[in-house]
Parts: sequence; C-alpha cells; structure tokens
Amino acid sequence: MSERTTCAVIGGGPAGMVLGLLLARAGVEVTVLEKHKDFLRDFRGDTVHPSTLRLLDDLGLGTRFAELPQTKITEIAFPDEQGRQTVVGNLDHLRRFGHPYPYIAITPQWDFLTLLADAASEEPTFSLRMRSQVTELIRERGRVNGVRYRTEDGTTHTLLADLTVACDGRWSLAREQAGLRPKESSVPIDVWWFRLEREPGEGPDQLRPYLRGSKMCITVPRHGYYQMAYIARKGLDAELRARGIDAFRRDIAELVPELADRVGELTTMEQIKHLDVRLNRLDRWHRDGLLCLGDAAHAMSPIGGVGINLAVQDAVAAARLLARPLRRGKVDERTLAAVQRRRTMPTIVVQGLQRLLHRVIVAPVMEGRRSGPPKPLTKTLRTAPWLSAVPAFLIGVGPRPERAPTFARRR
Repeated sequence: MSERTTCAVIGGGPAGMVLGLLLARAGVEVTVLEKHKDFLRDFRGDTVHPSTLRLLDDLGLGTRFAELPQTKITEIAFPDEQGRQTVVGNLDHLRRFGHPYPYIAITPQWDFLTLLADAASEEPTFSLRMRSQVTELIRERGRVNGVRYRTEDGTTHTLLADLTVACDGRWSLAREQAGLRPKESSVPIDVWWFRLEREPGEGPDQLRPYLRGSKMCITVPRHGYYQMAYIARKGLDAELRARGIDAFRRDIAELVPELADRVGELTTMEQIKHLDVRLNRLDRWHRDGLLCLGDAAHAMSPIGGVGINLAVQDAVAAARLLARPLRRGKVDERTLAAVQRRRTMPTIVVQGLQRLLHRVIVAPVMEGRRSGPPKPLTKTLRTAPWLSAVPAFLIGVGPRPERAPTFARRR
C-alpha cells in the first residue's frame, strides 16, 4: 500500500509532535508515525522548561497545559559534605530576565504529548498514525524519498514524502540506515528509575540530589509520588540485579533516610528501569531528503533534564526554516544545513555544561574521591547566591530559546 505526504515525521515524542503541529499550522501536509499504541510509558523525560511553557503560550495552549497535573520546580540544589543544601540553580532569577515562567513544570509526558496531538488534530493537514513502526528508509538515486512502516496487523505500507524527519530518539533507525554516526563522549554514569509514594504536601518542590560514598540519588517530586533516579557508575546494571531487591532497598534507605519507611514498596528489580546514559552529537544532521532532530541528532545526559527542551527548540527552529520550502514542494540540503547551523551552538553549549558537571561533580562522587560538589563552588554560591542565575538560565531557557513562528501562533 502506497501513500504520499509532504513531510513524514518518524517518532511521536516531543520533537516530532511539536514539529508536526507547527508545520500543520503552516498548511504543510505532515504525517507523524509513532510505533506505540499510545503515549503511556513510564520514566520518560517529564520536564517542561520555561522556554517550552512560553512556546505553549505562543501557540495558544498555555491554558490547556495549566489544567494538567504538574509540580513546579523552582530550585536545583546539591548537598555539600556537611549535608547542607546549596542551591546551584534558582529559577526565580528568571524574573530578572522578564521571563513569565520562573519554574520547571514536572508533568507526565503522556499528558503533554496528548495535548500536542489534540491541538494538531484540529489542523486539516495533520495526520498521526499510531501503531506504525518505521522499518526502512526509501531511497532513490541517493535521496531519501520516504519510509516503509509496519502496522499492528503486520501489513507493510509505503509513505512517500518530500522530506523525512527522524525524531526517533537516541537509537534512531533512520539515522543508522542513512549512515549517520554520532560522536560519543565518555559518560561516567547510568541511571535507574523507580517510584516511591509521596504524601500530599510532603517535602519541598525542588530537585534534591543525595550523595553518599560513591552513590547518588535524585528525588523528583511528582503529583502523588517521587520519581527517583538512582545514579551509579556506568555498566553496573548486571551487578545491581544480581545483588537483588533487598540490597537495592538498603542502598536507597541509606541514601535518602527520610524515605526509608517506604522502600518496601519496591518488591522486585523489575520495578527498577535502567537508562543507558549517552552523550553524543552528529557532525552532520542531514542527508538529501532526511533531517535528524532531538536525540536522533544529539543524545543528552539526564543531568539538568535538558534533553526535551533542546528537542522542542530544534523542532521550532526546523518548522520556521522548513515551512515555506515544504509548501513549495522543494527542500534542498542547504535548507537542512541551515537548521543544523541554527541549533548547533546551543547543543554544544549545553553538552559542554553537562560534561563539566560530569567531570566536576558526578565523576568524583562515583569514584569515591568526594561526597559532594567542590568546596570552592559551594562557598562561592553561598557568598554570591545571585550566581545561581547562570545555571538556572542555561537549564531553564537555554542559550538560544526559540519562539513560535508567526504562522503557528494562536491567541
């Protein structure tokens, strides 16, 4: 079965859904292919940053988003070696830059994606195909002309497109088939996600890292529960699972004593989801007829939770630059290269910040050389707390925030 569209988007994550919505509002025929039957998956990135909140306002979706369950994070803090909390990023400083949203909203990603899908479905040129797994790029004379995808009943379909956009994540099939290879940076950690119950009104609404010996845990306050990130040295997953759930519960109780009374909620290692952390970037984000965005172009460490923010801003920049060529039915590699040029600088800056945090804070803890941030850093931040505005801006807004193009704005 063969179909045609103007723009085929692989992956219904934040980048894919934002791009699909914006292009549809420009009058471009766009088809988003998502392999799952719905958006309900645990432990995806659930941070909606200030720049994304402002984008939602631009799109006329701010009120809808405000109705979703969410927790507002205003501070990012680290404990020092004496156990005192040092604020390294105070998002309230964003008010000084005139930003209307001085916080990060923590909301289930499936709610965020459903909101975008509902808004996009109001546009006559938008189509979302769930249960549609891309299996192959279609190429002709060196150019990508679309994709083949398989539906739940096993039927294979052909979707021809003037442009194919890969938003299919850090293990992108489209990127691999196009022969695009990312350059990897060394990462000292992996992350294991799980949940623990949170009582109503319990604890401050802030990301709180806990450090002890060579282990770290971050609590992310959510509506009704804590999303927990256990951080340890890379390659430890098999050893953790061999030790079993009892040993894992003891580790968490020692790391986060105030939650020790509820670690019994963990009854099997199946509740602990492993994230193989990657930090990489493509030198070239495109081939003729194909563009990579978000994690397909640059996988991010979870440190700072900035991956979604960068992916969304990639999509906004791409929509701005691609809408007119797509309406004309001609997108050349110069236009695709322009998207990469616009988004390369913020990607390099944010990944550089993550590598610095890995080297200065995370790696020394994993290696047992230190049990907290460097003393000069904590002393400086206590002496001059206004300096916490810098990481707050880089994490919350980013080096090059993107506003919605005029054609996509709604009151």
